[in-house]
Amino acid sequence: MTAQALSRADHATGGTAVSTTRARWDSSVRLAFLVACWSSLLLVTYWWASGGGISDLTGWETGLTSTGRLTGLLSADLLLVQVLLMARIPLLEHAFGQDRLAHVHRLVGFASFNLMLAHLVLIVWGYAAGKLSATPGTLWDMTIHDPGMLLAAGGTLCLIMVVVTSVKAARRKLRYESWHLLHLYAYLGVGLALPHQLWTGREFLASTARTVFWWGLWIASVAAVLVWRLALPLWRSARHRIRVTAVGPEGSGVISVHMAGRGSRIRAEAGQFFNFRFLSGAGWTRSHPYSLSAAPDGRHLRITAKVVGDGSAVLSSLRPGTRVLVEGPYGRLGPRARTRPRIALIGAGVGVTPLRALAEALTYAPGEAVLLYRFSGVPLFESELLRLADQRGLRVVFLPGHRRHAGSWLGSGIGPADDLTALTRWVPDIADRDVYVCGPQEWAQDVRRTTEAAGLRADQFHVESFGW
Repeated sequence: MTAQALSRADHATGGTAVSTTRARWDSSVRLAFLVACWSSLLLVTYWWASGGGISDLTGWETGLTSTGRLTGLLSADLLLVQVLLMARIPLLEHAFGQDRLAHVHRLVGFASFNLMLAHLVLIVWGYAAGKLSATPGTLWDMTIHDPGMLLAAGGTLCLIMVVVTSVKAARRKLRYESWHLLHLYAYLGVGLALPHQLWTGREFLASTARTVFWWGLWIASVAAVLVWRLALPLWRSARHRIRVTAVGPEGSGVISVHMAGRGSRIRAEAGQFFNFRFLSGAGWTRSHPYSLSAAPDGRHLRITAKVVGDGSAVLSSLRPGTRVLVEGPYGRLGPRARTRPRIALIGAGVGVTPLRALAEALTYAPGEAVLLYRFSGVPLFESELLRLADQRGLRVVFLPGHRRHAGSWLGSGIGPADDLTALTRWVPDIADRDVYVCGPQEWAQDVRRTTEAAGLRADQFHVESFGW
C-alpha cells in the first residue's frame, strides 16, 4: 500500500467551537504544583539556615554535618513529593498527563535519591570528625545504635533497588511485570525512613511550624496513596461491576477486549486509559495499562493491545463474564487538552488505538481533522477509519512500512522526502492545530521535534507514549 489521503471532504468549513476552560485550568494546576514544590524546598532551606546551618559551615566537621542535614531535608521533601506524584491524584493526572507526570516523577526521584546519598555520606563523614578512614566504623555504630537507623538502612536499600531498576539499561532487561513489582518497594522505602527522621532529625520537630509541615506532608502522602491508589479503584470496580463481553483478534498478534458495566455509568473520555486486572486466574494481582480504542458511552469499553508480554498474552484467553477490576481513567490525551478547532492525530502501530477513539468522539467539521498513521503489515481498524472518513470527513493518511531510519518517524513506503517536508505537505497548517500523538517513546520524540520545527507550540502537542 502506498501513502494516500482518504476523505470525502478534506476542506475546512465553518469552524468547530472549542472550549479552552479545562486546558487553562490544567495549566493553572501545573503552575500551582510547581510553585508549591519550590516553596517547600525554600521553606526547609530557610529553617535549616535559621537553625544555624549557615554558621556551622565555618568548621570542617560541623560544615560536613550541616550540609548533610540540608541534603537530608531536601531529599525527604522531594521523596514525599514523589509519593504524591505516584499517588494517581486526579487533579495532577488531568493537569500533567501521564507522559509529563512520568517525566517529572523521574526527575524528582533521581534528585531525591542523589540528595539522599549525599546526606548519608556527609552526615557519616561529619560524625567521623571529618576523617574518611573513620567513616566505616562510624556508619556501623550509627546503624546499630541510633534510633530508627536499622529501619532507615532497610529503606535505603529498597530505594536503591528501585532507582537501579529504573535506569533505562536495567529496564530493558526486565519484564514489565517484574519491574512494576520492584517499583512498589519505593513505598516500603519511604515508610521505613519515617521513624529515623522523627527520632533523630532535629529539623523535623524543632518548632510547631516544622512539626505541622512535616507531619502534614507525611499524612497527605499516605492519605493520597490509600485513597487514590487503593480505596477509589476498589470502590469504582464494585460500583461499575465491569465484565468481559467479547474477545476477538484485530490483526496479527493484536487482540481487542470488549467490556460492559452492570452498575453505574463509567465516567471516561476517549483518549484515556485504565489499569486493568482481569480476574481470570494467575497474574490477576498485576495491573496493566491499556488505552480505550473506541469512544466510551458510559456502559461499554473496548481496549486493543498487541501481545508482547505476559499481561497482554492473557487477553486472548479471556472468556465472556470474566470480572474486571479497574483503576482510572487516567491521562489527558483527550478533549480536555484541546485548544484549537483543527486537530492532527499521529500514531504508530498499536498506538493508533486511543487516536481511533478520539477520531470518533471529538467534534470537528469535515476537513478539520487528519490522522497520520504509520504501520507495518496491515493497518489496525482500517474499515473503521475509512468509515469515519466517509461519515465524519476525517482525512486519513496511511504511512506504510517500518521506520526508515533512527530519527525518522515515517514509514519506508512514503518516498524520499524528509520528515518536515512530508509533514507540511500533508498538513500545511500543522502549527494551527492541536496535535495528538501516541506511539513508542523514541518515535514520539521524533514526532515532537518535527512538529516543533514546523512551528507548533509546546502546549499544542499532546502525547501518550508507551514503553517503560
